[in-house]
Amino acid sequence: MNGGPESLTLAGGIPGASFPVLDGTTAEARRRIAAGDPADCWIIARRQTGGRGRRGRAWVSEPGNIYISRLMRPGCPPARAAELSFVTALAVHDLVCGVLGPTAEVSCKWPNDVLVRRRKISGILLESEGAGDWIVVGIGINVAHAPLDVEYPATSLAKEGGQGDATSLLHPLSAAFEARLEEWRAGGFTVTRAAWREVATGMGQAVRVRLQDREIHGRFDDIDETGALLVTRADGGTERIAAGDVFFP
Repeated sequence: MNGGPESLTLAGGIPGASFPVLDGTTAEARRRIAAGDPADCWIIARRQTGGRGRRGRAWVSEPGNIYISRLMRPGCPPARAAELSFVTALAVHDLVCGVLGPTAEVSCKWPNDVLVRRRKISGILLESEGAGDWIVVGIGINVAHAPLDVEYPATSLAKEGGQGDATSLLHPLSAAFEARLEEWRAGGFTVTRAAWREVATGMGQAVRVRLQDREIHGRFDDIDETGALLVTRADGGTERIAAGDVFFP
């Protein structure tokens, strides 16, 4: 399934294990938790054979992109741990802006994507284990490649003129994550929410939200103090949405 990992140290002194190939970085994190001796660390794969996105969707995992998971104790109740999705999105946003420059059109799309020119460049997936004692923050970033046959348009750092390969971007990514994590720990979700709203895609605009059993059409007004999406329907009513797929015209 995989070769032996290469050990490395990323920002904040957090250890990392980089594998030539894995079924998935989150799957490896789960194995470590199940083995009973996990530790706060980064798990990296140069290629994945079974990457997963939200709701179990396959994540295309060509070599040349970033596939990485942070295994960590969130140090907060499980309900608050979901806020780390926004923390992580801001960290990826910081990285992408650093690579593409200040004029790049980089934004965050609820609940857990980062876009460039409204094209998806990164996806984030959080999973908890051990009664919420551990959380796995999975991150995929299109560095060299972007999938073509996807519902939501995608792009890559290379297509947008960015320099650097997946390996060289690991330390800047981990540094951005540590900085946003500390910001969240010090100021709570109030600070993270304000920062995310500053770079949000489509706030105040028409939106379509696909739920498991229906679709909602309306205006994306805000996110609330828990991170839920607030949409005003055409009839004036407000929908509070905890999970769904968001599309803009």
